[in-house]
Amino acid sequence: QPQTYRQEVAGLGSGFLVSQDGYILTNDHVAGHASKIVVTLTSGEKYNAKLVGTDRTSDVALLKIEDESAKGITFPALRFANSEDIVIGEWVIAFGNPFGLFDVNAKPTITVGVVSNSGVNMVQEGRVYRGMIQTDAAISSGNSGGPLVASTGEVVGINTAVIVGAQGICFAVASNTASVVLRSEERRVGKE
Repeated sequence: QPQTYRQEVAGLGSGFLVSQDGYILTNDHVAGHASKIVVTLTSGEKYNAKLVGTDRTSDVALLKIEDESAKGITFPALRFANSEDIVIGEWVIAFGNPFGLFDVNAKPTITVGVVSNSGVNMVQEGRVYRGMIQTDAAISSGNSGGPLVASTGEVVGINTAVIVGAQGICFAVASNTASVVLRSEERRVGKE
């Protein structure tokens, strides 16, 4: 007789706040199939969150902090830059939680690099990515979903993919793509 076993599997990833009322962007491959989501802010607070919407094609997911202890809190949110304005060679900073290091010291890890290319189309793990930003800022397992930030402090992309075995070839979903998905999800859930 075949038997079925259920096992809870924990996953780690990164994300960032995009509104003061607790909306968070990350990658679909980070949270798109999660049954339970707990977000940890850089201040150490942990909140339950729910998946509001996800777009597998662009690999973008929208979460919302839904926790009684978060009622009335105004969260610090990042702003988007126009990813069409990025310049090859411009400095960028990748924020995230590579290999779960955030759990060890309660601070996100940052890596610095430059924009190596833009408008990159690629296929990886069954997804067709369009208009990606290439960077040599190190992005590792757990960095996915974190922000790629310009020197102005604005988000130019969402850390998403690496070419395995090729050091320094990393990719981010462009902020303009993420903005379109975000606005679409906000309309769908009735958020103005």
